[in-house]
Formats: sequence, C-alpha cells, structure tokens
Amino acid sequence: MPPSNDRSEKQAAAQLAVDILHEISTILNCHLDRRTLSICISMIENGVNPEALATAVKELRNEAQEVQIEAAGAGSSSTRARR
Repeated sequence: MPPSNDRSEKQAAAQLAVDILHEISTILNCHLDRRTLSICISMIENGVNPEALATAVKELRNEAQEVQIEAAGAGSSSTRARR
C-alpha cells in the first residue's frame, strides 16, 4: 500500500474515534466540543494523567463560571449606577 493511503486510513480511524467519543461525551453531558475533545485525547495519548486532566478541566470551568458571574454582577452594577 502507498504511504498516503495508510495515512488517510489512520486519519479516518482517528476521526471515527473522535466522533464516537464525542457522542459518548454528549450522552454524558460533558459539554466538550470535538476540538476540545481532540486536544484532550492528544494530551492523554502523550502521557497526561486522565484524572489530572479531568480535574483541570473542571477547575477551569468553575473559574470561567465565576468570572462570568462577576462580569454579570459588574455589568448590572454599572447599569444601576447610571440610573
């Protein structure tokens, strides 16, 4: 087989794996898009501890939520100050 055919088969298999994992992620309400999921898979394949990665993702989500809440509170405070 030519190397390009082998490479395209590997890419197709990788895409199928991401599609399947994205479906599982969706069923479990993980809220990971395909790109983020692909990055996580790549990190795990390169030796990152899956539990540590899951913890980091949870912490980043919590921090992002806190920032959004603070921003929403600041936005409503400035609106009240203008009145």
